[in-house]
Amino acid sequence: MFKLNDSVLGMHQLATPNQNNGRQIKLRSEVDNAETWDLTTIYSDTAAWESEFAAVAKEIPLLRNYQQKLHTSAAVLSEFLRLGESIGERVAKLYVYAHLKSDEDTGNSDFSGLHLRALQLFTQFETSISWAEPEIAQISEEKLIIFLSEDPEIAARRHYLENILRKKPHQLSVPEEMLLAKAGEIFNNPSMSFTVLNDADLRFPMITDEAGEKVELTHGRYGKFLESRNRRVRREAFQNLYRVYDQFQNINASLLAGNVKVQNFVAEVRNFPGARAAALFENAISEDVYDNLVATVNRNLPLLHRYIALRKQVLGLEELHSYDLYVSLIEGIDIKYSFEEAQEIIIAALSPLGSEYVEIVRRAFRERWIDRADNKGKRSGAYSSGAYGTNPFILLNWQGTLDNLFTLIHELGHSVHSWYSRNNQPFIYSSYSIFLAEIASTMNENLLTDYLLTQTDDDKLRQTVINHYLDGFKGTVFRQTQFAEFEHLIHTAAAAGTPLTSAFLTEQYGEMNKRYYGDNLTFDPEIALEWARIPHFYLNYYVYQYATGFSAATAFAHMIKTEGQPAVERYLQFLKAGNSDYPLVVLKTAGLDMSEVKPIEDAFAVFASYLEQMEQLLLSE
Repeated sequence: MFKLNDSVLGMHQLATPNQNNGRQIKLRSEVDNAETWDLTTIYSDTAAWESEFAAVAKEIPLLRNYQQKLHTSAAVLSEFLRLGESIGERVAKLYVYAHLKSDEDTGNSDFSGLHLRALQLFTQFETSISWAEPEIAQISEEKLIIFLSEDPEIAARRHYLENILRKKPHQLSVPEEMLLAKAGEIFNNPSMSFTVLNDADLRFPMITDEAGEKVELTHGRYGKFLESRNRRVRREAFQNLYRVYDQFQNINASLLAGNVKVQNFVAEVRNFPGARAAALFENAISEDVYDNLVATVNRNLPLLHRYIALRKQVLGLEELHSYDLYVSLIEGIDIKYSFEEAQEIIIAALSPLGSEYVEIVRRAFRERWIDRADNKGKRSGAYSSGAYGTNPFILLNWQGTLDNLFTLIHELGHSVHSWYSRNNQPFIYSSYSIFLAEIASTMNENLLTDYLLTQTDDDKLRQTVINHYLDGFKGTVFRQTQFAEFEHLIHTAAAAGTPLTSAFLTEQYGEMNKRYYGDNLTFDPEIALEWARIPHFYLNYYVYQYATGFSAATAFAHMIKTEGQPAVERYLQFLKAGNSDYPLVVLKTAGLDMSEVKPIEDAFAVFASYLEQMEQLLLSE
């Protein structure tokens, strides 16, 4: 209840960068209002934010009045829980507004300052209630049972209280918990510094585009350049991007090492065997789930090698390089969608989920939950974010590509999941774990793939959609598992005393990349520096959940396709469950056991089926 992490704030980030193929980048002030999100639904303006900020700052100290009193009666405990949730909800809204405004233009120092102040308030709040869970844990189980029977407000929080008791072996004393909470802002410094460096300070050179014009290389444009059919453009973008990261590899290594040290330190002081165990324990996920994923993906690497071989053959290249992995295998088709066309396609694709689901999606478009503008300084990537009592907002840069269409429906999956959980659960259970977060988004992508394939007889379009699926699987299952394997490697290396120097990180990442992609990919030394540009390495064992989420989404999509309405109802109940139970239990209730490897293996079977179709379509021509 009291940890306002990304899950509570509803911030779910897409791993791939936004794409920007414009030659002129607008200032935020030049953007059409219709292309932006409507944050006035949170606060009318920054003056209203400032007023609420001041009011909440005065109320936070009231929480300390309950210290050492929670055991005295059910009424006192109930009153404290309600007050903590009320203030927590308001702090979350303040933080969400500030970070959204900051992300509109990361170079705007006023909004950056707002974001930093919100983070400070965030830390102040967590410090003020850091004593609560350890104190609740000291209440005897017998007394808690009495409290549960005496007060319906406490009874409604049974799962929350039981979860505190589960965490008891890893809780510190009240002074120690307060000390850790106070250090929260310091612990976040590596991540915050990386974000500022990566999104605001790094400057990339001009490159020559397909038309022979000089264009500034940016995070947003990089993805588009890698899709160019002109190999010179792909190579130039790739080499110039990594030339900049090469110049900053030591500071990036220092920042990443600092973040890893924080996670290892917190795990050690909380008596966990390692940072991974600590991260997974939060949601009662066994480390076996992580190990099963990595092992299953490694067993299936021959499928990735087979796809790389197909890519090399179809592109007609003697050597396939890392900058050749994103260009479409299909020539002669240029798919573009207006934002209005995208809306119609998305609504049709999601119709199997029912009219209520579709109406929520319509609201997202109608009520401006989506910031699709492309402007200077806007945060790279794509995400869905919000808090209890706000709309679930979406950030992306709309360029009208097929990839943009999939990105939008992906983030709408997050947003609708957030809407359902917040409107069917109280604040305490209104978030949902990151382990569950990627299921709803990838489910939407699966439905879009099916819809597009059933709506056309055009072989070129079918090939393009299958190509997109294969590349999406490559990026979501293979690539994110590679990230997960690397993340665990560096945490364990640091814990064993190995300095995380740029040389070590580059060597380890390079060797792992060779193993994942196989002999048909010619090794580029630049790709060994990819670790330096991945923001997800600062999210503490986040990325593996993309791959597990993809597998779960594949299973749900199959259920809905074969069972119809009963499966839809189970799926919607999953969306509404929030944090009312542990993630694996929530999924099992919906008919899916993610403690087993079967859903992952089943996902690979789907990949293999699409790969075989692609081989037949392309190699038989």
